[in-house]
Amino acid sequence: MLLRRQRLPVAEAVERLVGLQAQVPVDPYVALWTRLEEFEPEELSRLISRREAVRLPLLRTTLHLATARDSLSMRPLLQPVLERGFRSGSPFWRQLAGIDLDALLAAGRELVEERPRTTAALARLLHERWPDRDPTSLSYAIRYLVPLVQVPPRGLWGGGGQATWTTLEAWLGRPLSADGSLDELVIRYLAVFGPASIMDVRTWSWLTEVREVMERLRPRLRVFRDERGRELFDLPDAPRPDPATPAPVRFLPQYDNITLSHDDRSRVIRDEHRRRLLADTNATFGSVLVDGFVAATWKIVREGGVRSMRIQPLEPLEKPDATAVADEGTRLMAFLIPGGGDVELRAIQEEARPA
Repeated sequence: MLLRRQRLPVAEAVERLVGLQAQVPVDPYVALWTRLEEFEPEELSRLISRREAVRLPLLRTTLHLATARDSLSMRPLLQPVLERGFRSGSPFWRQLAGIDLDALLAAGRELVEERPRTTAALARLLHERWPDRDPTSLSYAIRYLVPLVQVPPRGLWGGGGQATWTTLEAWLGRPLSADGSLDELVIRYLAVFGPASIMDVRTWSWLTEVREVMERLRPRLRVFRDERGRELFDLPDAPRPDPATPAPVRFLPQYDNITLSHDDRSRVIRDEHRRRLLADTNATFGSVLVDGFVAATWKIVREGGVRSMRIQPLEPLEKPDATAVADEGTRLMAFLIPGGGDVELRAIQEEARPA
């Protein structure tokens, strides 16, 4: 939905994209604004308030926004990813060696279902029962291993507040689905991000059994080879625009799956730009696509109580592209800030590093 904005209900768009990264609460709103015609942020807020959409750890163990239906079906499929992330990708498991994990998870579930709790409050209460254990590790065991959701008002448009958690089942009043299919999950991924390699699917999901899934699906798919001879899979009837198709300027949020869902990131960001951005580990910025590639970063800055948008090109922009970037930035600024604000498109030679 980046070549042309679509006219879709918000819930349908969220499902078509197989969820949206949401660790920055405003990110799903920016992601939908850049993809939908006449997007109204209050529509997404209503979905969250009515428990028709939730924010929960999902793909790659990171916080995503998904519809209630998708969250109930996808979360069990991704349980192995979260378990592996807890055991090998975090420092917390080592602090809990020898603990009765079933008892810990049952106690954590009971506490957050009694009422939504912050991670700090959960850690304190669990530490009362296991005083010889690291409290942060106790609480993060629940975060990783029990299906949790962040509850409103966090995640609402114009809202805020501390991140508080309860279980997905308690919040939605429904059990997790036993009917989820890895095959259909991969089909949905390809509908958004294909053509894609096996490693691309792994990068998006962190699932380990992707090769077996792709072999099962092979008769249903069309197979290509890229410039390096690697197999790329796609749906037979998926749109594959001509390479000369112009791609309009698009602003992406700080985290967007289009920049994170392929092992080969060069299809959306040039290697030299990616290395430059990765070198600035403390920076927070969104991305600007010019003709389908990341060509600039953007961020909202506050100076003297006034907020403005600062756009930092990563490469020289042709004048028509620079004008389009500034115009789109102005529209996004009007969406994010009541009354809008200044948009500053910096010259590339002003800084050695992105804003």
